[in-house]
Amino acid sequence: MRVLLLGSGGREHAMAWKMAKSSHLEELFIAPGNAGTRLHGTNVDMSATDFPAIKEFVLKESINMVVVGPEDPLVKGIHDFFLADAELKNVPVIGPSKEAAQLEGSKDFAKAFMMRHNIPTAKYATFTKDTLEAGYKFLEGMKAPYVLKADGLAAGKGVLIIDNLKEAKAELKSMLADAKFGDASSRVVIEQFLSGIECSVFVLTDGDSYKILPEAKDYKRIGEGDTGLNTGGMGAVSPVPFCDKTYMDKIENQIIIPTVKGLKNDKILYKGFIFFGLINVKGEPYVIEYNCRMGDPETEVVMPRLKSDLLDLLEGVATNTLSECDIQFEDRSACTVMMVAGGYPEEYQKGKVINGLNTIVDSIVFHAGTASDGPVVVSNGGRVLAVTSYGKNLEIALERSYNSISKISFDAANYRKDIGFDVV
Repeated sequence: MRVLLLGSGGREHAMAWKMAKSSHLEELFIAPGNAGTRLHGTNVDMSATDFPAIKEFVLKESINMVVVGPEDPLVKGIHDFFLADAELKNVPVIGPSKEAAQLEGSKDFAKAFMMRHNIPTAKYATFTKDTLEAGYKFLEGMKAPYVLKADGLAAGKGVLIIDNLKEAKAELKSMLADAKFGDASSRVVIEQFLSGIECSVFVLTDGDSYKILPEAKDYKRIGEGDTGLNTGGMGAVSPVPFCDKTYMDKIENQIIIPTVKGLKNDKILYKGFIFFGLINVKGEPYVIEYNCRMGDPETEVVMPRLKSDLLDLLEGVATNTLSECDIQFEDRSACTVMMVAGGYPEEYQKGKVINGLNTIVDSIVFHAGTASDGPVVVSNGGRVLAVTSYGKNLEIALERSYNSISKISFDAANYRKDIGFDVV
């Protein structure tokens, strides 16, 4: 099988690493990829959202399957682009249609979908600049803290949790009237605050059947003890100790099955990964958000814990035979710790030379934001490396990741020293 994987982050490196182990793989191309993905296939200097260039490449290289890593090409409709093109329509795209990708692309779409299909989630209402006064009144009728979410994609920065009513009203005005997050906040969802512990659950679906992948828990804040600014994720662990069989059964019956059935009933084409951002409130699961792709850095622990052949599962999605595929997990735990650029998630510098990568033997180093500068690997993003390790339990896996990190260096590197602190 000749596969084109779109994306350039740690998620894509982990997927490339896993695909490269498949007996089905003839050749793997990654567009645009990074310094790590080139170890498992051929990087292609092409944007993941340049659909005409992707078409030309797919035809030229006789690609049999396109796997979409990030959300941007999905929200922009790459699946629909292939289906509408006579030369491309028989090339399967692993990733949902443009309409289905609105589960991530629009908070309002996702909340309305959940309400329609009785999927447990926080109470909410949606407002525009024309209904700003109604938004103020809605806030007045709620208890603090107040959750404000930009409706559209805002690079992970569009969610505000505010303790003070006056400040919440000011932020609502800033988002709606002053376009704080641009078009993304032309509509704002105000949501009831839910208190509990979060986890991520991933499903692969062909639109009819589904397979549940290993669950994970990520750590979004820059500082120890979950303090400081939100980031794209500073680390992840899998399995999640509180996700026992009872809790996972609740997730499957109350959330996963109604979601897959709801998409089918609404005639929304969905072939690919669904990410469920969940919160455990007194033993009951609620959906905080959907993503229409795998999470990052969770993929860096999910792929190592997936024993099954990834391409076999993806072929099941493409041919609507996923129900016939077997899925098996590693018994071992996996933990990943992110090494990030100094200053991240605010201003940071790129181009820092990374040393020590070739000395690592007890961990898998997934590249999140790197580039090749001749024989040298340099930093090329805020989140630079994901250092993932196995262990018979989370403690051993974490110890191995931190031991490996001590051997890797680049100027002003930063990482959290307490990943897994709340579950270990």
